Amino acid sequence: MTTVAILPTRDASGEKSYRAMSDDKPLCVYAGDKHSIGKTAGQALDALTAQLGETEFSGLLVIQSFRPDAFFSAQQQERLSELMRLWRSARDGGQELLPEQQAQLDDLVEAELRAATARTAALMQPENS
Repeated sequence: MTTVAILPTRDASGEKSYRAMSDDKPLCVYAGDKHSIGKTAGQALDALTAQLGETEFSGLLVIQSFRPDAFFSAQQQERLSELMRLWRSARDGGQELLPEQQAQLDDLVEAELRAATARTAALMQPENS
């Protein structure tokens, strides 16, 4: 199964767009082998689906507002963003993060995955349960 991540980005002028990335490894949302960019999340997904050669999209689509919630706090989001900036900088320079930074990044990615799972489970619950 192909996993797709859609992330908000900003171009050089500061205009918001969305980048859709695919990877057949479910936990590798940062290193997709195909990607597309669109003005909306839907445009990015449509363009990526065309690249994948899919004539029909079938799957569960969860759109997150990327705001802090009970599952992943603002502090966690800020630290994850900071560590991802450091990771990209290190990668671009042919280096690696310090071991404690890499461990913290790995922990936050796992926490974000657990939060997404919990968020999805909460969405699937009947409202009056």
